[in-house]
Amino acid sequence: MADIKTVGVLGCGLMGSGIAQVAAQAGYRTVVREVSDALNEKGKAGITRSLDKFVEKGKLPPADRDATLGRLTFTTEVGDLKPCDIIIEAVTEDLEVKNALWKELDGLCGADTIFASNTSSLTIAAMAAVTRRGDRFVGLHFFNPVPLMKLVEVVRTVTTSAATFDRALEFARSLGKEPIAAKDSSGFIVNLLLVPYLLDAIRALEHGVGSVPDIDKGMTLGCGYPMGPFTLLDFVGLDTTYKIAEIMFAEYREARYAPPPLLKRMILAGMYGKKSGRGFYDYSTTPPSVTQLGV
Repeated sequence: MADIKTVGVLGCGLMGSGIAQVAAQAGYRTVVREVSDALNEKGKAGITRSLDKFVEKGKLPPADRDATLGRLTFTTEVGDLKPCDIIIEAVTEDLEVKNALWKELDGLCGADTIFASNTSSLTIAAMAAVTRRGDRFVGLHFFNPVPLMKLVEVVRTVTTSAATFDRALEFARSLGKEPIAAKDSSGFIVNLLLVPYLLDAIRALEHGVGSVPDIDKGMTLGCGYPMGPFTLLDFVGLDTTYKIAEIMFAEYREARYAPPPLLKRMILAGMYGKKSGRGFYDYSTTPPSVTQLGV
């Protein structure tokens, strides 16, 4: 198989822009596809801000920032990803949306092109099945914020070839990441363990075990976690957590993956966490205050 020289990224949101940034920083020509020029511009501005912060902190020479930006190309055309050696999908967590893109790309790309999904909860097999390259399909699950987080879960499905899996591991290492091998089960390793913990924290709050700040403080000071479960939920996004939990519950049918009623009520109220300004904490104040939830 040929060496990876050109990377394609589907989606330029929070995760897609981060993946594109680290690929370009690692020296790869990187083609990013979004559905509109406006979203591409937003993603490019986010990458520029991120690189500027590295320059300000003395972690990246200005010339390297400029070279990184020079390796990035933005497009709205799926066909522009045809020459890529690996394509990483980071679009919305919707299997139909993902598979429509994979079907189109499967007919466009060469036989050696590796397809990789950044999904956090869907199975890779459910995407590989709609293509004719099940042996060249893997999961590459990055973590937010991608430029800072070292971990990548490399997911091998039942049809992934050993050669493809090894190339995916090497590619992750070439980005400066630490890859771990994960089985193709919904949630992989991290979310399989993390999601029940987060949902249990919400259930503990519902049952009056403790307050939001006390549960957070208990887990940071008692267990050494860098942030408590409610701070983390607000950071990840309550809507994102709910969607992941729903997908995992549908897969496993185990109560520990079922979203608690409070989580659903908060989402219906538009309380998504930090990105909406209010979740378990209210971010309209400095420092954030605890949201009164009536539980």
